[in-house]
Amino acid sequence: MDEVPGVPAGLLGGHPRVLAAAAATGRLPGRAALDDYRAAGARAAESGVPLRVLVETALVMAESMDPVPLPALRRAVSALMEGYENAQRLALRQEEVARREFVDDLLQGRADRLAERAEHFGLRLAETYAVAVARPAVPLDDGSVRDGTVRDGGGVVRDGGGVVWDGDGPARRIEEAMVARFGSHNVLVAVRDGGLVCVVPGSLTVATGEFTHHVRQMFAPGWRVGLGRPHRGPGGVVTSYREATGAIELGDRLDLRAPVLKAADLLVFPVLLRDRAAIEDLVTTVLSPLREARGGPEPLLGTLEAVFASQGNQTAAARRLGVSTRAVTYRLERIRRLTGFSPDDPTQRFTLETAVLGARLLEWPAHAPG
Repeated sequence: MDEVPGVPAGLLGGHPRVLAAAAATGRLPGRAALDDYRAAGARAAESGVPLRVLVETALVMAESMDPVPLPALRRAVSALMEGYENAQRLALRQEEVARREFVDDLLQGRADRLAERAEHFGLRLAETYAVAVARPAVPLDDGSVRDGTVRDGGGVVRDGGGVVWDGDGPARRIEEAMVARFGSHNVLVAVRDGGLVCVVPGSLTVATGEFTHHVRQMFAPGWRVGLGRPHRGPGGVVTSYREATGAIELGDRLDLRAPVLKAADLLVFPVLLRDRAAIEDLVTTVLSPLREARGGPEPLLGTLEAVFASQGNQTAAARRLGVSTRAVTYRLERIRRLTGFSPDDPTQRFTLETAVLGARLLEWPAHAPG
């Protein structure tokens, strides 16, 4: 029989013989024959032969037989497809491992063949890139060796070593959506440290917004997204990643309500922490008198935060706190008497707000400077 275009020579060379034997004896293909079909299916996948073409070729080769041994043909095609799909899953798993290793090396600044490996994933490291990090309420499975438990509700694929990969969970769907819109050469999405990392060109500002949109749609409530600033080169990717994760950490420490935090909007906080001794002195000097208040300093600190977040509007602050406006007014007066600082005075307001931010960064008063 002539070779079929698009199918490697000899790939299905034994197919007519197996079918002829089945037609003559009435016996179905045995284990060895089915293993050969699975191997042929795997070679077809590795050679880039479309599955449709492979199956159609097997069917066309059977059409010349009279009669066609349909049960044997069905088993043969099933084994071909099984081998093809197994090879595809293994290749996908290997790609996931390579991607995870590359992302780890990239975000930790390890330079072993970094540029060469980056080209495989479509990144040109001399350009400017920004990193977004999504942290779900429940950590994602990064595909490393597990006991078989699925962490985020997707399909499970196991290779011979018992490796488990979540192939149909939120992380995979977000990656597919991002690649579908921007192309695989423009985005790199990978699970790392229980979160989802997205690396995009700095010029493609809409991509981080799209990433956040998909996180909002596919992650359960309780997620946060940190957005790093664009930086140039491999070191810039590391810097942007650290900014993104730092934004999430600051959101937790400061109990910020916003689920999406931009590092560019939080630059004041690293500045505050850079001179830790100075911020500790400010917090101790300004806020220590609040310890004398009935109920401790926490209600008064929360009141100041609500007032600052409401641009000084005490009615709006009361709604945030779930108390009466009179209660807010009373607490602010108590703060003024204890500390000598009033949020109504512009200079004193700045001092108070900075001290409150410093208190949250230092986890004061639970971890009071000493």
